[in-house]
Amino acid sequence: MNRKPVLAMLACTALSSPAFAQDAVDESAQSDDAIVVTAARTILPPSALPLTIDLIDKEALDQQIAISGSVTDAVSNLTPSFSPTRQKLSGAGETLRGRSPLYAINGIPQSTPLRDGSRDGFTIDGFFVDRVELIYGSNALQGIGGTGGIVNQVTAGAPKAQGLSGRVLLQGTADDGFSKAGLGGKAAGLIQYKAGRFDASVGAAYEDRGIFFDGEGRPIGINLTQGETMDSKAVSLFGRFGYDLSSTARVDLILSRFDLDSNGDYVPVIGNRLTGLPTSAERGDPPLSPAANLAESAALSLTDTNLWGGNFVSQLFVSRTRDTFGADLIPQPSQQDPDIAPLGSLFDQTENRSRKIGAKLSYERAIPGFEALTATIGFDALIDRTEQRLIATDRTYVPPTDFRSLAPFGQLNLKLAGGLIRLAGGARWENIQIKIGDYHSIASTTFVACPAPPAVPTTPCGPSTYGGVDVSGGKPKFDDVLINGGVIVEPWDGIRAYASYAEGFTVPDVGRITRAIGIPGVDLDNFLDIAPIVSNNREVGVEVKRGPLDASATYFWSSSDKGQLLVQGTDRVFDVQRLRIELQGLELNLRVAMPIDGLKLGVGYARIQGKFDSDANRGAPDDIVDTDLDGVNISPDRVNLSATYAKGRVSALVQTQFFLSRSFHADPGKPEPDQRNNFGGYNITDATVRYDTGFGGVSLSVQNLFDKFYIDYSSDTRLPADNYAFFAGRGRTFTLGWDYRF
Repeated sequence: MNRKPVLAMLACTALSSPAFAQDAVDESAQSDDAIVVTAARTILPPSALPLTIDLIDKEALDQQIAISGSVTDAVSNLTPSFSPTRQKLSGAGETLRGRSPLYAINGIPQSTPLRDGSRDGFTIDGFFVDRVELIYGSNALQGIGGTGGIVNQVTAGAPKAQGLSGRVLLQGTADDGFSKAGLGGKAAGLIQYKAGRFDASVGAAYEDRGIFFDGEGRPIGINLTQGETMDSKAVSLFGRFGYDLSSTARVDLILSRFDLDSNGDYVPVIGNRLTGLPTSAERGDPPLSPAANLAESAALSLTDTNLWGGNFVSQLFVSRTRDTFGADLIPQPSQQDPDIAPLGSLFDQTENRSRKIGAKLSYERAIPGFEALTATIGFDALIDRTEQRLIATDRTYVPPTDFRSLAPFGQLNLKLAGGLIRLAGGARWENIQIKIGDYHSIASTTFVACPAPPAVPTTPCGPSTYGGVDVSGGKPKFDDVLINGGVIVEPWDGIRAYASYAEGFTVPDVGRITRAIGIPGVDLDNFLDIAPIVSNNREVGVEVKRGPLDASATYFWSSSDKGQLLVQGTDRVFDVQRLRIELQGLELNLRVAMPIDGLKLGVGYARIQGKFDSDANRGAPDDIVDTDLDGVNISPDRVNLSATYAKGRVSALVQTQFFLSRSFHADPGKPEPDQRNNFGGYNITDATVRYDTGFGGVSLSVQNLFDKFYIDYSSDTRLPADNYAFFAGRGRTFTLGWDYRF
């Protein structure tokens, strides 16, 4: 079906009525304290949208960051359908509803999907984030990347009061044994100034992390290649400068720079999966340069909440990232080239380099004369250039790849029967071009062990060099209309049910695909493996937010005909396979205010199942899913329990996360997944308490309160023969902090 006329009709509907200055619908009249979910691209309240939306406010976010150290960990801790984090710099394999989420800062995408470095969760210090907006499920609201949902970090807003204000934070962190190597510290400050129509916010954060220890007091293993947050230093700079053009119009410039560098003081100590001994670390000098992460961005926005009776939002942004991956202790076969050095002697390391330039425009208003109908029209543009280089030998690992997206969109929201029923829907016309020039793929070497004499090898053995072929570049183009629609029924205030369908899209990890080409004669104009991934999300949900009760239940199911599956290849490298994937899941959340003033209890549950078409692995896809997705591609089922208390000067939190056991199987007659990757499950309890002294607040937070030893989910469900990738989770860790606002 040609969907382009659908978008045309939406645009005509939004533009056909004269734009007389009219009062917007009631929902658009936001009070000063109302929170607008900016990631949803509308000022309508979340209850008017057929989506599952969560907001993590500043207080809850700061509690979680004090416990675990990052925004990504905070989101994972509070979201049952988000996978447990790896507690590493790389978030590879971390998913929301079984798919990769889109990380954004003020709507600016942080991901590098053309060559996914999985560093998008570490691009700003959480001190500068005022709230996190979570939109669940595949959707195209923010463009490329939202196949699992959107994690939008909204940074510190403009100061409201005239004059000088701000906040500071001091923290110290120690392991359970208070060892010198495990000590860490953080200092952060934000100064804000408002004079008339002008305001400025400038801040800096510095964090020095020591080594992490597991529940048995053993240093946690170092992943030299992917990188670590432990044994590192991070500097985050933030600036926001604004000017009120009128009572409704405003211009803002937001600048951010985040730089995390590993200290490079440790090397891994091999573990043993058979005996349960995890990978550890010891003092040493790793080869070449340690892993690092650099992210810089600038965004200029112009907004007007009453432009011709509607809400206008525009944004121009540029961003740059450098994901530096470390070198392993031994030379990697996939990086060998006999023309440079003898096989098995060449050390190298890679670096992702990405630049983005983008623009976003949207205009939303009630249709004059028919105020029950709210229309939004907009246009997004994104240019992304990404490459991956072997920086020690200055070789191209992944050729420079240009991505260009042009996307007009339209949304409608119709209020019926005084708000009893709402109908919402829209479409986004994505026009994509991926451009890759001619290149020569990198040489690579594998080693096949030969039998000991006097045995005679029956198959070729020893080193085998492959790759290094000429590949014809191309400019493949794709376009598609991505639709969404839903219905909301709200019979009483605070009680609603909804059903929806939404499509999202992303591109596969093009870098993994292009660097793996070892067959001569490939023409990228006809190489279907780089076609975008279009995923859909269907869900039904019920929410009750009334009195002491805050509860929700959501069932979703999702599929993609040509999805992306990460499959372990040679040299511990995960390759991309394109095949059909189906997911389904249930999410339950309950939060109740207890009779004890200030006390709330919460429980959350998520069950996610996913399968793929394994016949595609053998070159005979039948589009029938028959094998469970493994731990690299899906999260475990989970139960979250929490108790919070806030009254007067005291606030406290205790939370326990139960990650439930999981086995991976296939339909009868299909090859069974590796049973060594089955997951045994574990649970972790955290706690934090804060007291307002009148001159700032003093807090004490404890991660893994009972000092439990466990192997993290990612390590337990991937690379079953790799004893260098058998990582334990972090043991009991204390964080003492002081924060002050002025």
